[in-house]
Amino acid sequence: MDNVIESAVERVIRAMRENLGDVITIDDMARTAMFSKFHFTRIFQRVTGISPGRFLSALRLQEAKRLLLTSSMTVADISHVVGYNSIGTFSSRFRASVGVSPTEYRQYRGYVAPLDDVAPRSGVRGTVVRGHVSDPESRGPEHVLVGVFRDRIAQGLPIRHTILRGAGAFVLEDVPEGSWFVQAHSVETGYDQSDPESDCLAAYGPVTVRRDVPVLGVDLRLQGRRIFDPPPLLAQLDQPLRTAA
Repeated sequence: MDNVIESAVERVIRAMRENLGDVITIDDMARTAMFSKFHFTRIFQRVTGISPGRFLSALRLQEAKRLLLTSSMTVADISHVVGYNSIGTFSSRFRASVGVSPTEYRQYRGYVAPLDDVAPRSGVRGTVVRGHVSDPESRGPEHVLVGVFRDRIAQGLPIRHTILRGAGAFVLEDVPEGSWFVQAHSVETGYDQSDPESDCLAAYGPVTVRRDVPVLGVDLRLQGRRIFDPPPLLAQLDQPLRTAA
């Protein structure tokens, strides 16, 4: 990809991170990138896979998650720090994206109980999706969640999911018809959940699923999260499975 375009998008993302509490418009982003507003929006989506507004929202919620785990700030104060004027709006978006309320996220230290698959069981049999998670750099992931999501950001509850104890083959059963993204998120040995850059990601898709037509060969290659990757937001993805005391 053109280095000029990547440099422009990176410049905007760094500006987002440094000014999460400010009002940031598409016009502001385009000026930072030094492109027209319409051209900027196209190149940003091409590089990151999502719109600038959604990327900014994901960064704000990721920072809110970090502050909930590492500070004693109130939920109201955190919502203001990450750019929300209304605590109600912040709380509703946090729950929709992370799966739990800000208070619950803090109470359970970033972890939620194992998820139930959320796609309704209509009685119509879905499709099996099979693939493999690899770790080319041998970072030693100890907890890998593979899930079927509606779009490029791992947010909300996955349509179907499985958890692996490291890299390897996976099977997702009864995946309903539709167009989905298959994503993997892992944590390394010694993972620090207060550091949003210490996780590893892989994405595949969109995948078109048709009833009774198995989807095979989904290859997910884990890599450290790059600056261009939107952060995963689902609470369960942020911490390894608990082990018995």
